[in-house]
Amino acid sequence: MNIHEYQGKEILASYGVRIQRGIVANNAVEAVAAAKQLTAETGTGWHVIKAQIHAGGRGKGGGVKLAKNLQQVEEIAEQIIGMQLITPQTSAEGKKVNKILVAEDVYYPGESETSEFYVSVLLNRGTGRNMIMYSTEGGMDIEEVAEHTPHLIFTEEVDPSVGLQGFQARRIAFNLGLSGNAFKEMVKFIDSLYNAYIGSDASMFEINPVLKTSDNKIMAVDAKVNIDDNALYRQPKYAEMRDIREENPIEVEAKEVGLNYVDLDGTVGCMVNGAGLAMATMDLIKYAGFEPANFLDVGGTADAKRVETAFRIILKDPNVKAILINIFGGIVRCDRVAQGVVDAYKNMGDAIKVPIIVRLQGTNAAIAKELIDNSGMPILSAVEFQEAADQVKAALS
Repeated sequence: MNIHEYQGKEILASYGVRIQRGIVANNAVEAVAAAKQLTAETGTGWHVIKAQIHAGGRGKGGGVKLAKNLQQVEEIAEQIIGMQLITPQTSAEGKKVNKILVAEDVYYPGESETSEFYVSVLLNRGTGRNMIMYSTEGGMDIEEVAEHTPHLIFTEEVDPSVGLQGFQARRIAFNLGLSGNAFKEMVKFIDSLYNAYIGSDASMFEINPVLKTSDNKIMAVDAKVNIDDNALYRQPKYAEMRDIREENPIEVEAKEVGLNYVDLDGTVGCMVNGAGLAMATMDLIKYAGFEPANFLDVGGTADAKRVETAFRIILKDPNVKAILINIFGGIVRCDRVAQGVVDAYKNMGDAIKVPIIVRLQGTNAAIAKELIDNSGMPILSAVEFQEAADQVKAALS
């Protein structure tokens, strides 16, 4: 579950991480009030206005701007709130900005130059250990750094049996070229950041940039956080942070009815039972020269009601030109699935205007094929995997 920057900073602050302070605003009037409050509390004269969406690269799309007075705060807030913000991490249509974060200016002059770093905590799936990834090249896309200057990216893996050790946090601060108070601050920052990652059941904390201020303080200027969906049952306060306006509405609806659905960009809708078979089905569609429109796992039960619900979810995508149903009858019998498909087709009437290809294998597969072939419905049946792909190709040619 993705959360907004201001929410991620709230989590960080609760674990003792120093953050760039800010106040959320839903309109220009609230933005001006927030700016006045920040000035009173922090002394900041300038304010950073940040669009709050679930995507990175906001500055490149015009979603992060500096206001040097209250009039600019109001003007920039009016520009950003309500805009369709397009960044390298959004779709072509972008995301609507519903709220902004009015933040203090932390790039003030002082005894030393400011420096920006990149720090993230995530799981290294190859080793099964949490990993701190960091770089001196803060403020840049880490993908660009990895491609052009990979030697500037460092990693520190954490042994789950003992947790993050002091020498590891000190090594990170040393590799970032810090000394004196900034070194001590970074050690504390890394320790608190890792505690926030563990304590919130996150799957990722990405802070870019981590700022060394001109007076040698270390703080999080941004926060990109992902909370593990599977842990939300024990993190109710974080579950409340979910903003469904930022999520794909079809995926939200599918989740509410218990379907595992991920929206994709292709034209062939998929309805499969089992994640592994779903992945194989998407591969087959690509080998046939097409692109899958979705990942949809209906699970172990595929009765008429569930199949009909899956049909309606898939058909909400206007790009779908055909639907491939690929079911293995292990837990569920193929003939029951076939009857479910036929019943769902009848119930939906003229709502289905695209070709349906059904491939069933497993218990009672032969009976299932006969049911579909004799249904009188314009449903194509297949036995072999490749046969199903060939029928998809023929239907779309």
